[in-house]
Amino acid sequence: MDFFAAQDRARSNTTRLLVLYALALLAITACIYAVAALLFLNDHAADLPDYWDPHLFLITSAATLGLIALGSLFKSLQLRSGGDVVAQNLGGHLVPQNTTDPQQRRLLNIIEEMALAANIPAPKVYLLDEPGINAFAAGNSPADAAVGITQGALDTLDRDELQGVIAHEYSHILNGDMRRNIRLIGILFGIFLIALIGRLLLSVRPRARSRKDNSGAAILLLGLALLLIGCVGQFFGHLIQAAISRQREYLADASAVQFTRNPSGIAGALKKIRDHGSKISSPHATETSHLFFADAIGSLFATHPPLNKRIAAIEGRAHPPEPPELPQQA
Repeated sequence: MDFFAAQDRARSNTTRLLVLYALALLAITACIYAVAALLFLNDHAADLPDYWDPHLFLITSAATLGLIALGSLFKSLQLRSGGDVVAQNLGGHLVPQNTTDPQQRRLLNIIEEMALAANIPAPKVYLLDEPGINAFAAGNSPADAAVGITQGALDTLDRDELQGVIAHEYSHILNGDMRRNIRLIGILFGIFLIALIGRLLLSVRPRARSRKDNSGAAILLLGLALLLIGCVGQFFGHLIQAAISRQREYLADASAVQFTRNPSGIAGALKKIRDHGSKISSPHATETSHLFFADAIGSLFATHPPLNKRIAAIEGRAHPPEPPELPQQA
C-alpha cells in the first residue's frame, strides 16, 4: 500500500474535521444566545432586528465558551498524570520488567524493539484481563505514555501480528494522537456540562411567588433549552470525535506498515479480530473507546473504520471479498 499517501490523506481529513468541531461549538453558542434572547428580549417588538443585542451576545458567548473551556481544563487535569491513569481506570495491571511469563516476555521484547526503532523511551505496559483482542496507547507525551493490551491478544496473535498491533500503537504515540484524544475527551466533557446545568436548573427551579412572577417558568424553559442544546451538542461532538478517530486509525495502520515493512502482520491481527471480537467490558470503555486498536464497545458512534475496509486498505484492494462482519457478542 502507498502508506505515505495514506498518511497525507488522513492528516488532511483530520484538519477538516477539527474545523467542523469548532463550527459545532459556535453553533451551540448561537443556540444559547437565541434562547437567552427569547427569554430576556421578549418585551421588544416582534421584528427580528430587535432580538439582536450585542451585549447579551457577548455575555452568552463568554459564558458558554468559558464553561466548555473550564470543563475541558478540569478533565484534562484529571488525565495530566499520563497513560498510567487511563490504563488503571480500565482495569489494567502493570507488566513487570522481570516477568518470566512467556507471553508477557514476548510482549516486552516487541515493545523494546519498537522503542529502539522509533527512538523514544519504552512505554509502560499494562495487561487487561479481557478475552477480546485489543490494545491502546495513552498519555500526554512519549515520556509518560502507556501501552495496554488484552489477554485475548496475547493468547490469539502470533509474533508478527502482535508486532503489527504494537507498531500501530507506536504510531499514535509518535503522531501526537494521545494528546489530541485527551483534548477531545475534555471538549466533550465541557459540552456535557451544558446538559448537566440544564438538568440542575430543572431540579431546583424556584416556585413562583405570585401569578405575575414568571421566574420559575423562565428557569424551567432555560433548563430545558440547555439540556436539549447540551444533548444535541454532545451527539454531534461524538460523531465528529468518531470521524477524527477513524481517520487517525487509517494513519496508524499505514504507519504500522511503514515501521514493520510487513503488511501481513497487522492485516492478520485485524482478521483475527473479525473472527474473535475486540469488545472491552470495563465501564470506562465508552469514554476511551477512541483510544483502542479496534472497536471496543460496538455502538452507534463507531470510532473505528470497518475491519474489512482497514484490511483492504492495508492489502491494497479496493473491494475486499470477505463476508460481512458479524456483530460482536455482548
